[in-house]
This record gives sequence, structure tokens and C-alpha cells, in this order.
Amino acid sequence: MARADWDPEDLPDLSGRTYLITGSNAGLGYFATEQLAGAGAHVIMTGRNPNRLASARAAVLRRVPDASVQTLLLDTSNLGSVRAAAATARTRGGLDGLLLNAGIVHPPKERELTMDGNEVVFATNVLGHFALAGAMLATLAKARGRIVWLGSMSTSMWAYDPVDPQLESDYSPWRAYVQSKVATTALGLEADRRLRETKVAVRSIVAHPGYSTSGRTIGIHGVNEPSRLTRFTDNLQVAFTQSKDRGAWSLVRALVDPAVEGGELVGPRFVARGAPRRATPAKITRDLEIGARLWGVCEDAAGMRWPFGRAAAASK
Repeated sequence: MARADWDPEDLPDLSGRTYLITGSNAGLGYFATEQLAGAGAHVIMTGRNPNRLASARAAVLRRVPDASVQTLLLDTSNLGSVRAAAATARTRGGLDGLLLNAGIVHPPKERELTMDGNEVVFATNVLGHFALAGAMLATLAKARGRIVWLGSMSTSMWAYDPVDPQLESDYSPWRAYVQSKVATTALGLEADRRLRETKVAVRSIVAHPGYSTSGRTIGIHGVNEPSRLTRFTDNLQVAFTQSKDRGAWSLVRALVDPAVEGGELVGPRFVARGAPRRATPAKITRDLEIGARLWGVCEDAAGMRWPFGRAAAASK
């Protein structure tokens, strides 16, 4: 990614393109939706709460009156919901990009399981997205599209090797979060290797938003309504934080900049804040053994294999 003149506030015309974003009802997913729709793209907004999803769509239409946005119920912690949403999405036509954004940022104090029997943070942040990307792979391949996985700068500060991805023996909320981001990034890089090997014309890219806080983000009814205390405390960190809309810049660049290649990481210039640029993934996430091991774990837990052969045929 050599291009240095990317302007996140002046995106190229995206008319005719379609993107699906998980967790679109708030935070980074909402602002990525706004930015893509503002550039002319059609966006499928997904979330698990129908009321919050409807409120977010209404907010997009207030702020971008000519936006083309649809909603789709999707709970990434529930594999049945993932399969149902993917089946519906495939009937809605082509797909140029999939942004795997939804996730738990503040994990429960005690380990919890989903109805599928998976640890809830791993299920929500990692496993559901692995299953969704696999289910949409052939559709993405037809458009020579992209998969963007949401990483975190925390992976460079805590090297948690996910030898126990379901955290059956050593659960803590922080470990659950960071380990899920190590897994997400490692899987994004592993997906790129496998897509290249099988000649599937889909780019797998990782993006991270830096340190983006709601208290430094514009208030939007039904989407971002931080308390006065949150505004006060977040603004004390102005030197090393940024707003959620700026955090979404890296995600959007990873989705639409033609100069971004598969296997790259896009993040803020100053790590925690700044305009999006190429970054270096944490060493642990680049470990080939870890990537291959996690891929097998996800295949078994999700009960699926990515259809590389069918996707390769769709790429031609």
C-alpha cells in the first residue's frame, strides 16, 4: 500500500457497490455505514436488536438523506443467526465488501457460554465472523470483493497466545477481549494465505481503529448518547484518543482503497489516533502455526469449511 494521498473525508465515488457491516447500530460500524453511504455505496446494516438497528438506520437517513441502506438481523454470537442472515444476504445480490465489526468490548466478569456452547466473547468477536465470511465467500468472489477483520492495538501490548480459545481454564475479561483480537487478526492473515493459495479473488485485510471513544464522538440520538461524565473523562485523554467516526476511517480505507492489498493491516498514523495508513501486525498474529491452529479450531466449532473451490470458480 504505497498510496499516501488518501483523504478519509473525501472518499471516491462508491456508487454501485454494496457492503455488509456487522454491528452497524452504534460505534465504528455506524460511522463506517455513514461514510460509505455518503460516498454512494449501498450498505446492509446488521445488528441483533431490531429496535436499535431501526434507530441507527433512521439516524443515517437523517444525516445522509440520499443514503441507500437496508437492515438485516444478525447476532454473531449465535451460529444459527449467522447462517440465516447469510442465506438472506445472498438473495440480495452482489457484495463488494464484508466488514466484520461487531463485538464485545466490555466482556462479562465471569465466563459465559452462548446457546451453542461457546465462550461468549470468542463466539461474538471471532467465531461468528469466521462463519459469516465463509458463508459469503462465493458471493464476495463474484465481485472480487474484500473481507475486513477488526483488529486492535491491544494485540501489540499483550501477546496472549490463544492455546485455550474458549478460555476454559484461565478466564478474565481483559484476556477474553485481547485474546479474541489476537485470534481475529491471526485469522484475517491466515485467510489471506489460503485465499492466495486457492486462487480466490477476495482480499482479506485487517484494520484497527486506534483508541476511539464515545465521549469524543458527536452525539446522535439512538446511536451515541454518552453521559456528561463520559464526555468529561474521555476529553481528559484528548492527546491519545479520537472519535469513533475517525476510528472508522481505517476500516473504510481497508474496504475501499484499491491500493490496500490482502494480508495488510490498516490503522491510525499515530497508532491510537490519526489518519489511516499501513501498519505492522503484532508478531504473535503473524505466527503461521497460530493462524493454522485457530483456523482448525474455528472450522470445528462452527461446523463448516470455507468453500474455496466454489469461490475460486466464482472468481473466474
